[in-house]
Amino acid sequence: MDESEWLARSFEAHRAHLRAVAYRMLGSLADADDAVQETWLRMARSDTSGVQNLRGWLTTVAARVCLDMLRARAARREDPLSVHVPDPILGPAAGPGPEEEALLADSVGLALLVVLDILSPGERLAFVLHDVFAVPFEEIARILDRSPDAAKQLASRARRRLGGTVRPPDADHTRQREIVDAFLTAARGGDFGALLALLDPDVVLRADAGAGPMGPSRLVHGSRAVAGQVLGFARFARFARPVLVNGAPGLIAAPDGQPTSVLGVTIRGGKIVEIDVLADPERLRQLDLTVLDG
Repeated sequence: MDESEWLARSFEAHRAHLRAVAYRMLGSLADADDAVQETWLRMARSDTSGVQNLRGWLTTVAARVCLDMLRARAARREDPLSVHVPDPILGPAAGPGPEEEALLADSVGLALLVVLDILSPGERLAFVLHDVFAVPFEEIARILDRSPDAAKQLASRARRRLGGTVRPPDADHTRQREIVDAFLTAARGGDFGALLALLDPDVVLRADAGAGPMGPSRLVHGSRAVAGQVLGFARFARFARPVLVNGAPGLIAAPDGQPTSVLGVTIRGGKIVEIDVLADPERLRQLDLTVLDG
């Protein structure tokens, strides 16, 4: 095996992990793939013969790439000033495939990715690397060009800003599926009372519609207001079918094989506490629907 082949095989062994890191850092599958590709290019240009922990070295390189991308994004003000729902990871209702499982090895629901967007690039890097991937603060400090204490402070500040939003959802997958199925039935039937029974009183709905026909994007609070919004889109509910959205039961509407919306929910205490809807036609066209055939 020549050196170039060895490098390629070594990198491929860590690709899924690097993509998972980049997805959590960036909230975009396309950007995550770009970051992984740039990491490979940097590896190919580097002398890694003395690297003892290649996974750790690659994680550091990928994190630096993502940090640069986050800073450039902030400088260009790429992110919309209104509601933004990150790219969803879709899977068949029966369960995710191996590639999706690698991306979802840790809790990475849409709701968590949404709130990560409020963090500064440094805060997000420190939180994701330490709290999700257990990277030591000494390594994080080198990426940020700061002291370990400063890196710890960034992660601590991130946790304070996130508050209780990172609390885990209910773990009973079967019960979650039942609640989402009941939600769909109520939406199709226009049953306002049934929707109210499924929604937490303080439920939040985020709908990122881009420039599509379901626009404008909106942020809605409270069970009665959210139930009213859901009934307003009842005509789309008849096209919806069960899928996994970031590892949790959700819905996709694709009447002609082309998705018009993807809906993910967060369930705590047997109630729907958050609903995240992506209905941006441009971004929906980029989704890989072949994963739903499994």
